[in-house]
Amino acid sequence: MIVRISGEDQYLLADEYSEELKRLESAVVGVVDGGRADGFDEAYGALLDYVRTHGTPIGDADIESSQVILPPADLSFEEAGREFTGEGLIPD
Repeated sequence: MIVRISGEDQYLLADEYSEELKRLESAVVGVVDGGRADGFDEAYGALLDYVRTHGTPIGDADIESSQVILPPADLSFEEAGREFTGEGLIPD
């Protein structure tokens, strides 16, 4: 799966990491849906860190079509309310 973090890079994430990625995204959705702004930075940071840690950066010369586009790291809780709703951003 190719994941883009807006304003950063694209990452190739092996299929074996997709379930944990979905779990982390579900945690973000839960925080947003629950209106708990105090837990958002930690949950969203964990999602981004997982992509950065387990993904392999794709060079600028090799830009591919992304299956998932995550908002930038400086996403506010209010902005997240428009992005992370219902089923979230990561396809099943």
